[in-house]
Amino acid sequence: MPTSAINSGDTAWVLISAALVMLMTPGLAFFYGGLVRDKNVLGTIMHSFVVISIVSILWVVVGYSLAFGPDHWGLIGGFDWTFLRHVGQTPNPDYSSTIPHEAFMAFQMMFAIITPALITGAFAERAKFSTFLLFMAAWSLLVYAPIAHWVWAPGGWLRTLGTLDFAGGTVVHINAGIAALVAAIMYGRRREFGKEALEPHDVSMMILGVALLWFGWFGFNAGSALAANGVAVNALVVTHVAAATGAFTWLVLGWWQTKKASVVGAGAGAVAGLVAITPASGFVDVGPAIAIGIGAGTFCYFAVQARHLLHLDDTLDVVGVHGVGGVWGALATGIFASAAVNVAGANGLIHGNPGQLGAQAAAVGVTLAYSLVGTFVILKVIDLLFGLRVSEEEEEMGLDLSQHGERAYVYQGLSVQGLSVVQMADVTVPRPRGGSNDGRGGPVPAMGAGRMLGTEASDKPDL
Repeated sequence: MPTSAINSGDTAWVLISAALVMLMTPGLAFFYGGLVRDKNVLGTIMHSFVVISIVSILWVVVGYSLAFGPDHWGLIGGFDWTFLRHVGQTPNPDYSSTIPHEAFMAFQMMFAIITPALITGAFAERAKFSTFLLFMAAWSLLVYAPIAHWVWAPGGWLRTLGTLDFAGGTVVHINAGIAALVAAIMYGRRREFGKEALEPHDVSMMILGVALLWFGWFGFNAGSALAANGVAVNALVVTHVAAATGAFTWLVLGWWQTKKASVVGAGAGAVAGLVAITPASGFVDVGPAIAIGIGAGTFCYFAVQARHLLHLDDTLDVVGVHGVGGVWGALATGIFASAAVNVAGANGLIHGNPGQLGAQAAAVGVTLAYSLVGTFVILKVIDLLFGLRVSEEEEEMGLDLSQHGERAYVYQGLSVQGLSVVQMADVTVPRPRGGSNDGRGGPVPAMGAGRMLGTEASDKPDL
């Protein structure tokens, strides 16, 4: 394909979209970081930040080749494009005839980065950093890359089946959501879960993260058109509408239940709406986008309530927002998709094609099953060899100090984490109204109550 086929407008839009999607992972870091306690802020932010480094390296070495390289049996891409061989400045017509192949690779790299980063919210505040790195590397190659190939690569068997996933409902959100469920169970509950208030330390930071995610999501969805065209415009519009609808739906439901208009709830609802519209954004118009946003705000809200009842310590509700939102979005694509919006798509159930809903349901089931089993095997092997979580003493100290030797906040020379070394016997503070992550009431010990113990050697070798 000659370089003259490159369209400068399309190329510029895809490059800008790649930058927007890259920004989403630092946005996720702020979103997650604001929701944890102050002694774990840096550790939580670092989880997202370091994934940018790990996955970027793996992606150019072998990940892109496995996910998008020439097909083998409909299952995987092989090693033809390792170290980006044959991935250059000329277009690859299998993906786009108007942008350089390397631009498509870079755009997809940003999706590969944020997907494993999403999972980290399920085990925040208790993960050993060394083995966390192993988990992220193995998962990106053994779970993300195959599913991306099945759904998006020419010859991938779910794509051949007719699955529609414009920007990552199955590949990103369902995949990360079910992995988060497995991880939350296998990492186990935090020490204080169900015993103390586990309040977000900075909701303003969380909302900043939501704003960055919302902004970046325009590149995530509209950029997936791979061209500066009408489909991209439609994807941008419906993305915004679904996010706004999801935010307001969650806000109203929470307001009705608690009599308070929750800032955290509005932010979570916006993310739920963004998640759910992702697979449908290139195939539906504004009316269905509103319905998808309402469904996302409703289903994800009640999924989070169910998580409380089940006492599942999914720290930052990855399962309820990304898992449930992703499933709803993938199925909603099969219901509302219209070939009039995108001739490269298909009609869904309400436009006379019930088979599309079946294809979507099959993709949902396959993604759930493969990611569940793959995540379990990876975590089980790592746990047996090295252990997944920090010691109780390190967890009490906080990940910022125990894993990174640094402090997020310092007040007059004393960090918030450092207050834990002070014995504060028989001091309690009233629990804030509105409850905690586990929904329990009653007084809780003041910050830093108890004694910070020294660390003990793990019974498994560290890395």
